[in-house]
Amino acid sequence: MTTADNMPALRRRTSAKWRTYPRDVLPMFVAEMDFPTPPAIKAALQNAIENSDTGYATPTDRGAAEAFADFAAQRWGWRPDPARISYTTDVSVVIVESLRRLMAPGDGVIITPPVYPPFFDLVVEAGGRVVEVPLLDDAASYRLDLPGIDAALRAGARGVLLCNPHNPVGLVHSREELERLSEIVAEHDGFVVSDEIHAPLTHHGTKFTPYLSVSDAAREHGVAAESGSKAFNLAGLKTAMFVVDSEPMTRWLEQLPDEVSYRTGSFGLLATREGFRDSLDWLDETITAIQDNTELLEREVSEKLPGVVVRRGHATYLAWLDMRALGWGDDPAAYALEHAGVALSNGPMFGDAGKGFARINLACAPETVVEAVDRLSRAAH
Repeated sequence: MTTADNMPALRRRTSAKWRTYPRDVLPMFVAEMDFPTPPAIKAALQNAIENSDTGYATPTDRGAAEAFADFAAQRWGWRPDPARISYTTDVSVVIVESLRRLMAPGDGVIITPPVYPPFFDLVVEAGGRVVEVPLLDDAASYRLDLPGIDAALRAGARGVLLCNPHNPVGLVHSREELERLSEIVAEHDGFVVSDEIHAPLTHHGTKFTPYLSVSDAAREHGVAAESGSKAFNLAGLKTAMFVVDSEPMTRWLEQLPDEVSYRTGSFGLLATREGFRDSLDWLDETITAIQDNTELLEREVSEKLPGVVVRRGHATYLAWLDMRALGWGDDPAAYALEHAGVALSNGPMFGDAGKGFARINLACAPETVVEAVDRLSRAAH
């Protein structure tokens, strides 16, 4: 079983999770893990340091692409051609560079709140205009509003920025819904950029479907943003992948400036290869730890925070908390930070559908989950 580093070791880290707030705050906001680096990745990075191998990455190195393709074939039944995979800095760069080339300035791009907050900014950075089509929510589960997406495309939106699996709610879109989405987008001659950064963290017993695997239409108009940065906690090492799966999109990918791939981090490229190739047992154990923490959170909240609802998903190490019953306003995370010393992700940052909600990071020790709920409970009483 994957276990988190102890608190003194975590406090020595210099990443954003541990340096944003004072030491008396319990940080459970940004998507970083408290787990140790997978052994195969640590060994490869240490070897690179010993060899003073700290120069530029080689964008033509197929090692990481082949490791990811093999992983996707094994886990998802889909093997993209490594020759159709290109590297860059991170998933946000994949999104922005893709949008810049798939739309014209001022075009509408559909996003589906509550959704990863940078989506709002990345569309604008690329020169587009945000078109919101919120997820449908029946208070038990979320799903894409496919008629709403169809209507938005019919009204002039150019394409869809898809979160797959969906952050923050952990929604794993079904193959049927993604097939229908691909049909709708094709009918309007649109595009899909599918952010699949959390896909390797799909929970045991749930089937993840890559967007590019669902139909010829999806492959003709889609690009996937893939990375090991969430699965193996590599965000600071800076590597992500453009993945395409058709001749037209391959020609499109080949038109990207060389500089986009030369920005890739050499350590990130190395760690991505070792993660997808030699760290799968670690990944499986980590997913088990995350699912155990999710069940623990549900028990603790039920007992100590009656009225708060854990909106449990089927992927990621994040959980979505409906905290409206506490009366802490539209942004309960702000109240929790001030009155409980717990740093959660602010719900309204995910869109209007996030008002009254907060996101909590469960890639931590079980004791951290218990302490967080205890602190929140004391603030509520």
